[in-house]
This record gives sequence, C-alpha cells and structure tokens, in this order.
Amino acid sequence: MDLSPSEIRVLGCLLEKQRTTPDAYPLSLNALRLACNQSTNRDPVVEYDDETIRHALHRLERRGYARLASGAGSRAPKYRHLLGEALPMREDEQALMCVLMLRGAQTPGELKQRSERMHAFGDLEAVHQTLERLIARELVERLERRPGHKEERYAQLLGEHDDRASSQREADSDAAGRAAAVPAYGDGTGQAAGVEQDGAAAPERYDLGALLERVARLEQEVARLRQALDDPVAGGSR
Repeated sequence: MDLSPSEIRVLGCLLEKQRTTPDAYPLSLNALRLACNQSTNRDPVVEYDDETIRHALHRLERRGYARLASGAGSRAPKYRHLLGEALPMREDEQALMCVLMLRGAQTPGELKQRSERMHAFGDLEAVHQTLERLIARELVERLERRPGHKEERYAQLLGEHDDRASSQREADSDAAGRAAAVPAYGDGTGQAAGVEQDGAAAPERYDLGALLERVARLEQEVARLRQALDDPVAGGSR
C-alpha cells in the first residue's frame, strides 16, 4: 500500500465517523475537513484545506477506497469509504486500523483504550489476536521496542508513516543523552571518568580538590616551558 498521509487521514476519518456518529454519515466535504483537523484523537494534528481533502478523496476514489455517496438532489456532496469492499475486515480489525490511521503507532494497551467507541475488546489478549491477524494480512507491522519502554508498538501499513524514523530519532536522542552525561575529563588513563575500559557504565569517580591540584601543576609546568622558550640557555641548564 502507498497511500499518502492525507489519504490515510481522510480514510480514517470516514471510517471513524461511520462507526461513532452513523447519523451524520456519509460526510460532506466540510464535515470531513473538520474531522481531519480535529485537535483531539489525532496524531499529528493537521490543518488541511478543502483542496487538500478534495484531492485525497479523488485519489481514494481511483483506488477504490472511497466514493461520492450523495444523490443528484443533495445540497452538498457527501462521501463514504469502501474499505469494507476493498479490504474486507471484521469489526475489531476495522476498529484497530482506524485508530492506527488516525493516531499513528501505538501499544496494545493504547489501542484497546482508544478503540473502545468502535469495538469493546474484552482484554489485551483479544487486541493481540486481532493485531496478529492484521500482521498476517500485511496490513499492520510490529515496531521495535523503544529504549526504556516495555511494550511494543504497532503501525498500519496502508501508506506512509514515519514511525520507524521516529523510533530511530528517539534511540539516537537517548544515546546522545547518555553520552552527554559522561564527564569530558579523564583520570590520566585516557578514559573518561565514569566509564570502564570495556565500555560498561560505572559510578563516576572524581574529586574536585584533586582536579584543582592537577590544574595547578599543569599551570606551573606551562610556566616553566614558557620560561625555557624565552631563555634557551637557562632552560637548558635546568
């Protein structure tokens, strides 16, 4: 699948509103724009204009994922999704796909909580079973666990998402934070304080008084070297 972010957002909103507000479904262009640009239950928050949504709808129509649903006498054109026909799914599968399309990669616990209005999962095991079915159909993937987190996250595969890049950025940031926490000075062995020879982290071992004394000795040595350069003969006699 190679749906664009705007197509993913439009398709997810059509699916969500069908399940949560059936009386207002299908959606007009204005209602769909408001749904796409919600500041709650959306990640990322966007500000799509009518033209962006209209183009996304046209592309979805060509792919067979959406169509115009209003009749000739309707005051405003309305649209509905065709996900059930294009990619037949059970109710629980549609609920998880919808939340993944609208909120990005999430843990099973987050998915269970956020899909409650569309499908009430009995427990986390039911969520895992549904995710495994979607993975088998190559509609969802399991992402690598983030540093410092216990739960794995899952992402939809209908189109573009930057969750892998986001996970890598978080890992890089975490590594950079650990490196920044290591003092930049050493103990005379070429090793930074707080790091063992094998690279394993160790408790920081340094004393401020000893460091000041070392600096003073270095300053004296620099002074002697400067004097030797200024007076080579005297320096040589020493």
